[in-house]
Amino acid sequence: MNGTLINWSNKPVILASASPRRKQILSLAGITFAVHPSNYHEPGNKNATPEELVRNHAKLKALDVSGNYPDAWIIGADTIVVKDGKILEKPIDRNDAINMLKILSNATHQVYTGYCILNSQNGKFITEVEITDVTFHVLTLDMIKLYVDKYAPYDKAGSYGIQDFSAVFVKRICGCFYNVVGFPIAHFTQTCLHHLKSLQ
Repeated sequence: MNGTLINWSNKPVILASASPRRKQILSLAGITFAVHPSNYHEPGNKNATPEELVRNHAKLKALDVSGNYPDAWIIGADTIVVKDGKILEKPIDRNDAINMLKILSNATHQVYTGYCILNSQNGKFITEVEITDVTFHVLTLDMIKLYVDKYAPYDKAGSYGIQDFSAVFVKRICGCFYNVVGFPIAHFTQTCLHHLKSLQ
């Protein structure tokens, strides 16, 4: 058995992500895994719902890495921020980051994380999505500029990382905190416990 709860049937577990946050969160469950970042580029798809988008991206990230491991469990994941149905991706520059945080000020938005568990030996996989509501306090322009200039959140969807200084922006969270950080570890663990056998 690999880890404290999940029976991976002696297959290696591969995280198809370079995110240090996902690596840290996955470690919380006592899972032994290796990291092999995916080279998959995440194109936008205006016709896809947020749920469809994160499921598809997570699956394609896992598939991108699977060719390197003929008999392993590959885990892919993708996180997006959504406000009033609009997807807020990673900011392209300082002004974009500032404008995103203005949009999120004094309002509730959703964080979607999709993940995929792929058995590279037989190609079977499952995708799941977790959604968390996050409400921000009123953010002054000075607060926003201080955050963007000091923490440069250009690698984060929605222009913030709840595990850093932007924690002071948060008024309320409804749902999984770790989902907002980038990986819904409790949801993932339950999926593994109940569905991993069906992928073997």
